[in-house]
Amino acid sequence: MSEVFNRVAKNLNHYPYASGRRVIMGTQAAVATSQPLATLAGFEMLRSGGNAIDAALAMAIALTVVEPTSSGIGSDAFALVWDGALHGLNASGKSPQSLTLEPYAGLAEMPFLGWSTVTVPGAVSAWQTLSKRWGKLPFDRLFEPAIRYAESGFPVSPETARDWKRAERVYLPLTGAEFQPFQQVFFPNGRAPNAGEIWSSPLHAKTLKSIAHSNGESFYQGELAAAIAHFAAHTSGLLTLEDLAAHQADWVDPISTDYRGVTVWEIPPNGQGIATLMALNILEGFDLSRYPRESIESFHLQIEAMKLGFVDAHQHVADSRFMAVEIPHLLSKSYAAERRHLIGDEALAIAPAGLPRGGTVYLAASDGDLMVSFIQSNFMGFGSGVLIPETGIALQNRATGFSLKAGHPNHIGAGKRPFHTIIPGFLSQEGRAIGPFGVMGGPMQPQGHLQMVVNLVDYGMNPQAALDAPRWQWMEGNRVLLEHTVPQDVAVGLSDRHHKIQISAEPSAFGRGQIILRQNGVFMAASEPRADGIALAY
Repeated sequence: MSEVFNRVAKNLNHYPYASGRRVIMGTQAAVATSQPLATLAGFEMLRSGGNAIDAALAMAIALTVVEPTSSGIGSDAFALVWDGALHGLNASGKSPQSLTLEPYAGLAEMPFLGWSTVTVPGAVSAWQTLSKRWGKLPFDRLFEPAIRYAESGFPVSPETARDWKRAERVYLPLTGAEFQPFQQVFFPNGRAPNAGEIWSSPLHAKTLKSIAHSNGESFYQGELAAAIAHFAAHTSGLLTLEDLAAHQADWVDPISTDYRGVTVWEIPPNGQGIATLMALNILEGFDLSRYPRESIESFHLQIEAMKLGFVDAHQHVADSRFMAVEIPHLLSKSYAAERRHLIGDEALAIAPAGLPRGGTVYLAASDGDLMVSFIQSNFMGFGSGVLIPETGIALQNRATGFSLKAGHPNHIGAGKRPFHTIIPGFLSQEGRAIGPFGVMGGPMQPQGHLQMVVNLVDYGMNPQAALDAPRWQWMEGNRVLLEHTVPQDVAVGLSDRHHKIQISAEPSAFGRGQIILRQNGVFMAASEPRADGIALAY
């Protein structure tokens, strides 16, 4: 392995930030999620003879129960899987075939609640597809931890409880028949559960059993599909049995760029991972290592490169069938060189429309043969606020990612995938896997990916320190959100360069990540200090 990751390994004793966490290491396998009970679900699969795919799917399924504020049975999902080569899976759903533009006429922006925000949920198809191709354990075995948590109940973890409490302001005031089942399941006492309070959901358990025993078929062509279509028909929704039956998860070719000798991989559009790759191409022309990690110059260059990557992503990324610009052009080093010339000593005054904050779970799993980068999301917190009665299926609000701008490749339309915020990441070098990584959180995700790559490659941080480090988030125009742990002199210096600085102590504003790297036969796993999760290895 190159000098880059030799530096990472040599820094396993270096923890410059006060999270109190340390890298978890093992030689056989590793798992990491944002919720401890979900991580244990994955570990349970490994100890039962399962592989990294079985572990990843058990964790994803468990997260629909133990972290419903970000992920649900009605979510979408994407995955990158290494089995000696890298494979991409796009399990995002399309808009209903009967969709018309009439409900959106006169709106300044896409709505974010209700049936008009719902596309076909794809997460279950990801579980089916990945298990069929690589899984060792029976499909129904993967559901056992989640069903236990749903039936017996579990203590709500602290950060999930905070997210749930914030959701009261959004979902409790909603009126209308389509929102009542959601409120009954997630706010049964008219409030969110507190941290440590036991929450259970027999409806989730019932539905997960149906999916498990039917190998997922009940969700798209059976009893659950019928329930979704029936509720839609009676509450002004557009999803039909035909929409659900037509859905499939698609294998896609991952996209990548070389950054200082390390290959960084993302899912191609309709995801926004290309923004990270474009920003890294721009950033590669600057020698960041000559500046300290916490320095005005390093922050400024990263922010400006990311800003330019986002401008292009917001302008061009859509369902790949509708994009007018070729991906290789956006990822070309010559194009990056053109864009790099726009960066000077002061902040660029560019103000594309931003995207809403997201609600997403990211997880990683690795064993000796397989490495999995997996992401699953409701989108904005709990999603649309629509829950199918008697099922526990809360539907995502991914149609919010469409544009209302006429002529835009991402303009809302029937049978179309929207711009997607969720992106799994992966690193390799010279044809060998290094490992999965990701940072969830709406538009923070490409920015989190860039910061993780910079921390690992430019600054040689170990995985935990890379996650612990203070973060920034470009918002729009010159607005930049800095984590409260960013040194004051950096904040002042960026302000002097005409960045409009805001300081935030809200952990969720800066994403939640997981990383598993493999070096010399050792798995090095780390979990986000801004969330409740843990990494485990053996």
